[in-house]
Amino acid sequence: MSERHFLYPGTFDPFTRGHLDLLARGLGLCDRVTVAVAAGGKATLFDREERLALVRGALAGLPGAERCRVAGFDGLLVDAARELGATAVLRGVRSGSDLEHEQAMAALNHVLSPGFEVVVLFPRPELAMISSTLVRDVARCGGALDAFVTPGVAEALRRRFGRG
Repeated sequence: MSERHFLYPGTFDPFTRGHLDLLARGLGLCDRVTVAVAAGGKATLFDREERLALVRGALAGLPGAERCRVAGFDGLLVDAARELGATAVLRGVRSGSDLEHEQAMAALNHVLSPGFEVVVLFPRPELAMISSTLVRDVARCGGALDAFVTPGVAEALRRRFGRG
């Protein structure tokens, strides 16, 4: 049997405890995971190099971290998956609107690359409300971040908003 290699793509602006949980659970389903940090088609708080470094820092101490790689990607997800040798893409779905979006994207990507597979995981209930957007809002207002992000990410957010 060939190696099961998941690609876990996202903007990760910033990488949250929800992302980390999904990654840890994904590692239980495959041999290795590449966290693929997108260039971002939208305005991001952190540039890609910062986001890559924050993801790498968040992986410290994660059981199985030695089976993770962090890489940047540009362009189509199907091309990144092919170039990185991924056998499936790992995605998280928090809500019905997330599910609709992911279903449409999976169908589109399957047309672009017929062997394209997606593994969808739902968040643990205590992490379901966490989104990068909400974390940025909490940080912007000076709120407590420990429940939402790792210490390194929290520190970077405080520095970015002049609170650290």
